Amino acid sequence: MNRPTYIHAVVLGLFCLGFGLMLALLDLVTEEDIALRMVEDKQSSLAKVIPANLFDNNLVEDVLKVSDPSGAEVEVYRAKRAGKVTGVAYEIKGSGYAGAIRLMLGVDAEGRVLGVRAIAFKETPGLGDKIDEKKSDWITKFTGLKLGAPPKEKWKVKKDGGQFDQFSGATITPRAVVGAIRGGLEFFDTHKAKMLETH
Repeated sequence: MNRPTYIHAVVLGLFCLGFGLMLALLDLVTEEDIALRMVEDKQSSLAKVIPANLFDNNLVEDVLKVSDPSGAEVEVYRAKRAGKVTGVAYEIKGSGYAGAIRLMLGVDAEGRVLGVRAIAFKETPGLGDKIDEKKSDWITKFTGLKLGAPPKEKWKVKKDGGQFDQFSGATITPRAVVGAIRGGLEFFDTHKAKMLETH
């Protein structure tokens, strides 16, 4: 290796080392802020699906892990008042027109929906994005419902013989959400004893 090439290699090596150290330092500095932001986002999602009068505990810290039918672990956030579990919230998923739809579902101890909110999706603006409470009140209409009220076979969009409205020009998105909520309520029914257990 001749001298100019050697010098360039050393300079490039030092530059890469300096850049790497800078990135590592930046990661250390922002790690705590990122973790705090994630907790705040989780608290915000939970506050939309579990009314404040149902708990006096820290929802984010009272987590129970329960396996879903596929064997994946689901984090169940438990609302407690005076030590008694009054409700739970957990993430459910549906497959929409443009990919996965992530929702947060809140359920009371009797299996009634306390609230549902879309937390991540890529549905078509102006059509499928009506699952967002900021765009439409459609998703709030599940509050107070449970399996059996309406009957299980009615937990579908109207186009499929169920009782829930679909969106004009966008049936796939509401179909996915209704199916996800129904599945989330079935998950609650299956694991109700474990979710409501107090230690």
